[in-house]
Order: sequence, then structure tokens, then C-alpha cells
Amino acid sequence: MLDLRKFLFLLQVFLIILLSTQVNGNDDVLVLTVATDETHGLQRYLRSAEIYGIKVEVLGRGHLWSGGDMNYAGGGQKINFLKDKLNELMTSEHKDKIILFTDSYDVMFLASLDKILKKFKTFSDTRVLFSAEQFCWPDSKLAAKYPTTEVANPFLNSGGFIGYLPELAEIVNSKTIKDNEDDQLFYTLVYLDKRMRDELKISLDHNSVIFQNLNGALSDVELKTNTTEDWPYIENVVTKQQPLIVHGNGPAKLTLNNLGNYLAQSWSKEKGCAICKEKKVELQEDSLPTIMMAVFIEQPTPFLEEFLLSLLETDYPKEKIHLLLRNNVEYHENEVEKFFQGHAKEFLTAKRIKPSDLITESEARNIAKDRCMNNLCDYLFSIDSLSRVEPGTLRYLLSSGYDVVAPLLARPGQAWSNFWGAISSAGFYARSHDYMEIVYGEIKGIWNVPFITNCYLVKISVFKTNSSKSVTYSKENVDADMAFCASLRELGIFMHVSNEISFGYLVNPENFDITRTHPDVYQVIDNKIEWEKRYLNENYSKNFETGREHLMPCPDVYWFPMMSPRFCQEWIDVMENYGKWSDGSNHDERLEGGYEAVPTRDIHMKQVGLERQWLYILKTYVRPLQEMVFTGYYHNPPVSLMNFVVRYRPDEQPSLRPHHDSSTYTINLALNTPNVDYEGGGCHFIRYNCSVRDTKRGWLLMHPGRLTHYHEGLRVTGGTRYIMISFVNP
Repeated sequence: MLDLRKFLFLLQVFLIILLSTQVNGNDDVLVLTVATDETHGLQRYLRSAEIYGIKVEVLGRGHLWSGGDMNYAGGGQKINFLKDKLNELMTSEHKDKIILFTDSYDVMFLASLDKILKKFKTFSDTRVLFSAEQFCWPDSKLAAKYPTTEVANPFLNSGGFIGYLPELAEIVNSKTIKDNEDDQLFYTLVYLDKRMRDELKISLDHNSVIFQNLNGALSDVELKTNTTEDWPYIENVVTKQQPLIVHGNGPAKLTLNNLGNYLAQSWSKEKGCAICKEKKVELQEDSLPTIMMAVFIEQPTPFLEEFLLSLLETDYPKEKIHLLLRNNVEYHENEVEKFFQGHAKEFLTAKRIKPSDLITESEARNIAKDRCMNNLCDYLFSIDSLSRVEPGTLRYLLSSGYDVVAPLLARPGQAWSNFWGAISSAGFYARSHDYMEIVYGEIKGIWNVPFITNCYLVKISVFKTNSSKSVTYSKENVDADMAFCASLRELGIFMHVSNEISFGYLVNPENFDITRTHPDVYQVIDNKIEWEKRYLNENYSKNFETGREHLMPCPDVYWFPMMSPRFCQEWIDVMENYGKWSDGSNHDERLEGGYEAVPTRDIHMKQVGLERQWLYILKTYVRPLQEMVFTGYYHNPPVSLMNFVVRYRPDEQPSLRPHHDSSTYTINLALNTPNVDYEGGGCHFIRYNCSVRDTKRGWLLMHPGRLTHYHEGLRVTGGTRYIMISFVNP
């Protein structure tokens, strides 16, 4: 007689065995797919299977695809591959085997085989279960023949089905099909045959219990990322199901690409980007890949000088880089030619494409691609002049392990970036649900996206496709970057953008006016980062160091390093090239009322289009200095109606009579150097009998206006003195 503990133990073992025969491997399940090409979609599919411990047998590998273009009716070859396999199984002792068949390039597993089988067994009196969708394709006239259409997904889809071997074998052997005929139509006609449907007990997964087809159901499917679950999943909010296999059928492939960033344990809020870690590779310094660095200057670009120099700072051996430098902007030609002549010999090879070559952008980019292939490069690194990337960007992209990957670059403080999260039906920009989170770094990882531009890395094998189609930058009436990305999408090649770290940013060319003298100096608002690097004084930040004692050459007259020598010279050039200096008389039509009490020879910022920029400089760089030294006075933004450059010359206007400024405080920026550019000059504060004579180029004098600081401009005895003046009031 068994004791109770032994009885309970045996009962537990029996229940485990019983459950396993109902759900697990004792059902003798075989998972099949068809794939003739080793695509990114197949890699994603097999990874999802591996994540959930599913072993998949891939039929058709190494065969030539003859099933037609799957954007249209076709795919009969899949049935013929499957037929051969099932007939082979029918001759063996596997007639009770369950077969799970799915497409591969646009399918992902979302659960283990145990869960899939368990769900399958909930379909009573069903021997074969097909996935279902909302469209009757490829023959919509057959919709009327379906036994029921008052369900969420009334129509058969052939991208996924599960069933017992004998019934499936009978289905695929029920009639012949040519390779280029349509597989979905084949299965649809079988299902619509009432006799076969009843005898073979064929059902459709109307509620997406197992199979979720995305086409037509995008509003029904929600991605759940902020959940208590370990990993994101999808839910059909209409049928209240959590599908176990997802299929990006038809035009929904791009949606699957987006969902695939999260599903199958690819990314989670807690664990981050798991798939990124899986794909990482370690670069070997003694065998670094060879790079074609293709540089494109396609439009007038702010701060091009800094861009060209940044190419030299790339953290990668130049003897491993083939350089192609394409300039299509005549305005930049001298600068580009100077750079090329000075540095071309540092690279493995170097080639120039000039504006005079009259080559289109598409042709130039195809030349870079072909040159890369002919020079046996391992990767093409394409970078446009709008990109500002960190020196380690190339290495980081190489180590990512992705075939096509871009570093995330955006305009500072804006959502404008070098990728699209989604595209519209017309092939143009559309915003994905996660676009803003990616751009602003709220979620980090490497993301499958439909469009990249400005800067990206491409593995050379991507260009060597087995398809009759090829990756190209040429397409009628389409920009080169859009043609390139469209061809990648058509070939099923995935593009990615990484925001794992900060790679740099994009400059903004929208208001870059090359008809102006020194147009870069106008860019303080649109391209602040670059502008500050070039034009702020190298010691400007030291003004704010804790405990710093600010220079005060006269009582309540403060002196600050403000602008770089280059700013000063370019500011002078802007004024002199404009050339319309006032005549120094009291009559001044530029002023309200037309009268100037203390006239100077000057040019107002409004006259040269710099008023908005200078007021921004006052607000951003001058105001913080004022608040440090004139405590208690706060006005943001500063108001200044008088902003002008004054010119002093011995033969024109050498000095300025004593006067009060009509201001709360005045700033006086020295634009050139005494005893070098001119003799004499300076400012004398009469009440204090104190003069500032040896002004420093790019340094700012700041003093109160009106009552206390009655002053005069000292005589210039030689050369030309330039100063920038603002009367801040209030």
C-alpha cells in the first residue's frame, strides 16, 4: 500500500507527463518556413525563434526564387517546397506530427512553442488553423463566398498556419500550383470548398489568438512597453488577445520593422537594447576594415571650415580610408580645394568631384558606391557637410555589428534629425510613435527605421545583392537619399539609427545667405554651437569662474573678454563692405525724429541685417555679465534701440565730444587694436578723470549711462579705430 507522499509524487509526475503530451514536444511538432535568400528579415525571424527556443527548418535555402514579386500575386513556390517536405514526412512514421508553417522575412515569434500549441488546442474540432486578416486578397470577389464575415478578421491569410500533417499534406496535394502563382489564392480556394473545409476541419484564427496580421489592423494593435512584464508585447485591443506570432503582411512591413525594435526581447525599459548587445563586435586593430569616406557638400553650409577639419579628427587610421570629396557649391570651392590639396596625401586614395564636373548628386553618390566596390572597401561611410560628428563615431558604428547604421544627429534643441521613424503611403516623412523619444534620448538603442540621411555606414556586402535589383541612388524625380533608402526597403535591407551615445548634431542651413559678407557671423541663432566655437573669446567662460575679480579700469567701468579676433575682423569687414557710413552730422534719417545730438560716423545693425543677431548676443552673452557686476538690475531680454559700429579716423571723425549716453548701461566692444591698427583713441570718463586707452581687441567695456559716467571719445591720431556700441535702456 502506497503512503500518501509517494502517491502525491506519482500523481504529480503523471500530471506533468499528461500536460507535456498535450502541450510540449511529445506532440512531435515541426516548424517550417521558406527562405531562398539570407535577408535581414530572415535573420530577425530566426533570432525571434531562438529567443523562444523554437527550432525552425528553413526550406528552399540555396535555391533560386521563382515565386514572383511578393508585392503582387505570387508565392506558389512556397507551397511546392512545403509539398515536397510534407510528402517526405508522410512516408515515415510521423503522421501524427503537428506542422507550424510561417512566412519568414516579415514574421516574428512572440512566444514559445508550448504556448502556441496550447492556444492551438483551444480551437475545438480544428485540425488546421490558418491566420486571418481583414482583406480578401488577391481576389476580392471571393469575399462573398466566405462562410462568415461578421468577425474581426474574416479572410484567410497564408502567412501562418498550424495543423496536423495528414490534413496539411492533403491540402497541398489537392491540386498543382506553379511557382509564380499565388499561394494565398491556393489556400483560399481550398478553404472555400465546403467539403474540404469540413472534412479537413479547417478554421481561421479570426480573433488573432495565435496569428496577428498587421495589414488593416494597425489601429487594433497596441505595443505595450511600459508594463510590469519583463519585455514589451503587442495586444489586439479589439479581440483582447495577446498574439503569439506577428506578420507584417503587405504594406505593414515597415510597421513590423518598428515593432521589431521592441518585440522578441529586443528592448525593454529596464534592460535597454538587448539586441544591440548581441550584435556588438570588437574591432581588431591589426585588421581594421577599409573604409570609403564619401563626403558630400550639396548645399551652402554654415561653418564648412570646421566641418572639413573635423574629417581629419576622425579616430581611424587614414591609411585605411579612401577619400571621395564631392563639392557641388561654387561658393565653397576655394576652401574645399585648399583642404584637398593640403590633406589628400594623408589618405589611402583621394578623389575630388568639383562643381565644374557637372555631375548630379545621384551620380556622385553612385560613383562613391562603385568606387568602394572596385577598391575592395569593406564599408562605405557617407557623410554630408551638415553633419558634425564626434571623432569616435566611425569606430562606434563599425563595432555595432549592423550592416546599415546611422548615428543619430539632430539640430540642437529641435526635433529635426537625420532619420524618419515612419513614412507615408506616398513615401514621404511620417512621425512614428517613438520618434520624439528617440530624438531626445528618452529611450536608447539601435532602431530599425525606414529612412536615414546625412551620415551613415553601409557594409559593402549590402551593395552586392543576388537580386536583379540593386542598391542605387538614382530614381526618377526623387532625391538621391530618398532613392537610396527606397531601394534598400525594396530589397528588404534594414536601416538603423543609433542613439546609444551622443554622436554630434546637424547644422541648420536654412538661413545661411552666401550673398552676405561673412555669412557665418550671422549664424549665432541658427547654429549657436558652431558660432560660439569660432566667435566667442576663448576666455569668455572664465568671466563666470567663482571668485573671479573682474577688471575695473575706472570706477564702475568693467572689462570682459567677449569676442574672438576673428569675430572682430569679420564684423569690421561686414561694415566696410556695406560702406554706407553716416556723415557725422546731426541730421540722421535713420532715427525717429531725424536728429542725433551726439553724432558719429557709424553703421546701424539694421542696415546690415544684424539687428536680430546682435540683440540675441546682448541677451545671451552680455546680460549675464551685466547681472554679475550691476547687481539688482535685471531686464530680460535687454532692450537696445541703438546698436552700431563707430569708425574714428584722423581725417574723418577723430574723436567725440563729452556727453552722457542715453542708456541704463552702455557696452563698448573694441574691434581692433591700439598701437597696431590705429594710434591714440580711447574713452575718458570726465567725472573720475580716468581714461581707458589700451583697449583689447574683442574685450567689452561696460559702464552706466546717463548721470554718473560723463565721457568723451579720445582723438585718434593715425589709422582707423572701430568700436561696437549698444545703449541698453531700460
